[in-house]
Amino acid sequence: MSKSYYAAHIYMILGVVSGLYYREFTKLNEFDGRTQLALIHTHLLSLGMLGFLIVLALDKLFQLSGTRLFTLFFWFYNAGIAVSVAMMFVHGTQTVLGLSVPMAVSLTAGLGHVLLTVGLILLFVLLGKRLKKTVQPAA
Repeated sequence: MSKSYYAAHIYMILGVVSGLYYREFTKLNEFDGRTQLALIHTHLLSLGMLGFLIVLALDKLFQLSGTRLFTLFFWFYNAGIAVSVAMMFVHGTQTVLGLSVPMAVSLTAGLGHVLLTVGLILLFVLLGKRLKKTVQPAA
């Protein structure tokens, strides 16, 4: 369970810092258009912090952690967030600086979303298995 707590805590810090980076970086560069940097803050707070707080509550109820499926979920999901947010950071920074964004950034962001999806599938498989164990047939 502590993995989920620490992950949520780290994502909360990163979410706040990314919001600060967005505000200060765009102000410093006198940029007032649309940029991916504006989305990093909410992605880190919702997918990261809130996501892991929900997983923490589910873990408390259904003892999810300590299993191979949970470990796989944890690493796939975190990798997905990291890759997706990193590409948003690169894309947004390039946009603010007025530079072109390489096609590889979009392709890599797609990989991040695939990793997130695999992580979520693993979480639902694990949760489904735990729910079946906790449901007792009616007598």
